[in-house]
Amino acid sequence: MKLNPVSSFDLDSSAHIERFVKAFYARVLSDSELAPIFLEVAKIDLDKHLPLICSYWEKLLLGDPSYQRHTMNIHRQVHAQQPFTDDHFSRWLKLFIETCDQLCDGPYAEKAKRTATRIAGNMARNVTPPDHA
Repeated sequence: MKLNPVSSFDLDSSAHIERFVKAFYARVLSDSELAPIFLEVAKIDLDKHLPLICSYWEKLLLGDPSYQRHTMNIHRQVHAQQPFTDDHFSRWLKLFIETCDQLCDGPYAEKAKRTATRIAGNMARNVTPPDHA
């Protein structure tokens, strides 16, 4: 449900992606389970992290080739410090979709939600694979 349909936007530009990413991370960093992972374990510097995340989403949604980091390896490093759980990925996805639904509307927003769903699933499978003991 949109907070204000008149002010909703699609994720079809760098400026709109930045606006969404900032709103999404505000929610993530106020979440009691996710915030400690970002702030205490990964120790992200928001001034450096947010432009990277914006660049990542610009690559995924707009085809901008600027982002060249390997996100799976970055998340594996964090997982080695404090293991992720399926609930972490589910919470991340829930916040992503809720934020997108409240702020955004259009084909790029729908693509972002589908992409985020795939990302959460891929991360859960590849960062926290089941034990093969």
